[in-house]
Amino acid sequence: MTNDDINIALAAFDASIAENTEADGPWVALQDLARSLIGAKLFTVMTVDMKNEVARREYTSDAKNYPASGTKPIRYDRWFDIVHKQHKSFIANTITEIATVFPDHETISSLGCGSVLNIPVVVGGELLGTANCLDVEHHYSPEKVELSKRLAIPAKLALLAARCRIHS
Repeated sequence: MTNDDINIALAAFDASIAENTEADGPWVALQDLARSLIGAKLFTVMTVDMKNEVARREYTSDAKNYPASGTKPIRYDRWFDIVHKQHKSFIANTITEIATVFPDHETISSLGCGSVLNIPVVVGGELLGTANCLDVEHHYSPEKVELSKRLAIPAKLALLAARCRIHS
């Protein structure tokens, strides 16, 4: 991907954030950007409520298999250490690796996904959520992981824009 390609994708994200007034508009803009930059067969956004120790799926590209509703308890494991404590992306490129941290690995596999890249959304030193990209096994190469760093600021903007829409 060239710098021009990246700039075009970022401009499309910016235009979508600025113009789309739908409730899921910020998430769709982020999903489109993630798909343009690194690819994502399945895209979800989770937010975190550490006071109540739960995570909530705020957006999903597959409402049938991964509905945006309800909460799930925070699990204290290797994934938690990487994403919550270190504020680093979690990458797993095989379903076997995914199975070590995600109990729903069979559903993930049934959707044709075998790699995951969870990008932490951190503001003010606090993890607010994650942008989650899933695709076929071995999809998230070192080059794509490096390119995924371009999603950090747009992910923050999308999360904050989505919160503004809820409170307006």
